[in-house]
Amino acid sequence: MKINIVMVEPEIPQNTGNIARTCAITGAKLHLVHPLGFSINERALKRAGLDYWDKLDIEEHNSLDEFLEKYNPENHNMFFATTKGKTKYTDIDYSKMDEVFVLYGKETKGLPEWLLKKYLNTKTIRIPMLATLRSLNLSNSVAIITYEILRQKDFENLQETSEYF
Repeated sequence: MKINIVMVEPEIPQNTGNIARTCAITGAKLHLVHPLGFSINERALKRAGLDYWDKLDIEEHNSLDEFLEKYNPENHNMFFATTKGKTKYTDIDYSKMDEVFVLYGKETKGLPEWLLKKYLNTKTIRIPMLATLRSLNLSNSVAIITYEILRQKDFENLQETSEYF
């Protein structure tokens, strides 16, 4: 399975660095949709991703429109992670999918309203949380959903046992 993590206009370099590390260690492809709220060469971004940058499959897009033109949601297994989502991320059966795209919005605003309205009932997913709090940290959300997709595929191609002992 090919997992595509799509960061739409991320603003915080440490989050993107952590997400890049998650992508590298799981074999997921990272898509960065511009404008970014930081420089891709920013020290905090590199520090959070540590020494995994050379192992990362990354694709940059000039805009969300450009990304959606290249990867049409109607033709792909594409999901939009949002606190406004209608479906729990665990209720999707990823196990039969060969490729999955999960889009995440910027830390301060999430994904654009027009996109969520268009796909609210068919392609939005959410992580359950207390109603009184706003949201999880973005990099934590990416890790949670990515590992659920991998779990449903029985952690295909990932090392499951330690070689230390």
